[in-house]
Amino acid sequence: MVDSDIACITGTSSSLDARGRPLNQCHIAIEGAIGIGKTTLAKKMADKLGCNRRLEQAHDNPFIEQFYQNPTHHALASQLAFLFSRLKQHQTIDTQETLASGLITDYLFAKDYIFSTITLTSDELTIYEQVAQLVTPQIQPPDLVIYLQSKPDIIMERIRRRNLPIEKNLTMSYLEKVITAYDNYFFHYKEAPLLIVQTDHMNFASQQATVDELIERIGTMSSQTEFWANYS
Repeated sequence: MVDSDIACITGTSSSLDARGRPLNQCHIAIEGAIGIGKTTLAKKMADKLGCNRRLEQAHDNPFIEQFYQNPTHHALASQLAFLFSRLKQHQTIDTQETLASGLITDYLFAKDYIFSTITLTSDELTIYEQVAQLVTPQIQPPDLVIYLQSKPDIIMERIRRRNLPIEKNLTMSYLEKVITAYDNYFFHYKEAPLLIVQTDHMNFASQQATVDELIERIGTMSSQTEFWANYS
């Protein structure tokens, strides 16, 4: 039986503290490549734990479809639109509300930077970073980050299955760049406890038991970065 009284853990790069706060009083951010199942897992965990949720509004970006059709011409506009959208969402996060009811998000604020490193030219990246420094306040890291991993061909199959019109031009080469950028970023990540989850054999949409097992796995974390794979 899964219980929301499982404590969340927080800490620094050198140590971890068990605060004793239950998961439904924590901010948990779920990250991973396009189509890997972030939103599905966020909804399932929020429902299970009775938490609030904030979901990325990616399809509201007016430039995203143009970006997939012609990345060279629309990357900077698309990236800046994402930055301001996530900033607006972040400003709606109330710390006291999170402590009372918890919060699950299907993105980390740093997502914008991760994507900007692969979509923008060096000059565009300089512009993006200057804008980000001007508009971005001190961002409070979540209590826990869940990083979902999977093989590129499995993710691409999931993308094809969901058949979203804006993703019809997404290529395997671009997806592989995204995965590499995420791996590089989280290899050095120390801002919050990190649970890396290998999802090749997981289906959060249809396997509630897997979501329950993931929540239980969070409760066993004792170090800054840990790994979990369920092959049953």
